Amino acid sequence: MKRFILWFLAIVLTLAAAYYQRKTGPTYPKRIEVTLNDSLYTLSLVRSIGLDERSEVKLKIADTSIKARILYRRFPTDEPYQSAPFVFSVRPVESYLMNNIFKITEEKGLFAQVPPQPPAGKLQYYIEITDRNGTQTIMKESPVIIRFKGGVPGYILAPHILLMFFAMLFSTLAGLMGLFNDRGYIKYSVITLVLLIAGGMILGPVVQKYAFGEFWTGVPFGWDLTDNKTLIALIFWIAAVIMNRRRKSPVYTIIASFVLLLVFSIPHSLLGSELDYSTGKVTQGIILYFLIPSFKKFLN
Repeated sequence: MKRFILWFLAIVLTLAAAYYQRKTGPTYPKRIEVTLNDSLYTLSLVRSIGLDERSEVKLKIADTSIKARILYRRFPTDEPYQSAPFVFSVRPVESYLMNNIFKITEEKGLFAQVPPQPPAGKLQYYIEITDRNGTQTIMKESPVIIRFKGGVPGYILAPHILLMFFAMLFSTLAGLMGLFNDRGYIKYSVITLVLLIAGGMILGPVVQKYAFGEFWTGVPFGWDLTDNKTLIALIFWIAAVIMNRRRKSPVYTIIASFVLLLVFSIPHSLLGSELDYSTGKVTQGIILYFLIPSFKKFLN
C-alpha cells in the first residue's frame, strides 16, 4: 500500500511539473480572448514554427465576414512592420492521431503567411481584426514572438521526450522513497541517472543540433538555460549515486530529486537560442533573467 501511494504521488507531481513547464514556456501558443460580431473567441497565437511546417499564423475563426491582417517584423530589430492579409481557408489535417483518434480531418479559419526565418530567428507580430463593429488591434503593446527552428525527426524527438519524462518520474519516486525511508530509492536513483544521461545528454544535444544547428549551447560554450539546467540536474544525480555507493543515505537522493524537479519546472526553451540579425550569430540568454526584471520583456 505504501509503494502504491508513493507511485501515485510521484506520477501526480511529475504530471503537474510537466504541465506547468509546458503551459508557461515561451514557445507555447499565446491564448487570448476577443469578442467579434458579438461572439467570444479564444484564439491561440503561434509562438514556435518548425522549418518543416507551414510558416503561417492561424486564427480559429469560421465567420467569413471577419477580416484581419498581421503586422510583423524581425525580432529584435527596429525595422518597420510589414503586413499580410489573413485568408479564410479549409485545409486537410494530415495527422494519424488527429484523423483516427480524435476524428478530425480538416481545419478551417483565417491563415496569414509570414516569411520563414533561419533556425533561432524570430518574428514579432500583432494583429488587426475588423468585424461589423469596427477594427480592433490585438497584442500591439506586447507583440507575440515566434521562434523558428529546424525540423526534428519524430524518431529522435519522441524518445527524447519519453526518456526525460520518465527521468522526472523516477527521480520524484526515488526522492519520495528516500523521504519515507523506503530502500527502493537506491535502485530508482540509478535508473534516474541512466535515463537522464540517455534523454538529456545524448538525445538532447541531437535534438538541439537538428533544431538550432549546435549540439551543445550550455556551459562552457553558451548560456542556453535548457542545456544548463540539464547539466545541473545531471551533476546532482551523479553525486547522489556516487555518495549512495559509499554511504547509504537517502538525503543525497532527496536533494537530487528536489533539484531535478525544480530545474525541470523552469519553462522549456526559456532563454534559448536566438539569432542576432546584426551579426548573424546565434546567442543564448543568461541567468540574469531571474535577477533583473527587465529581461522579462523579451518573453511576452
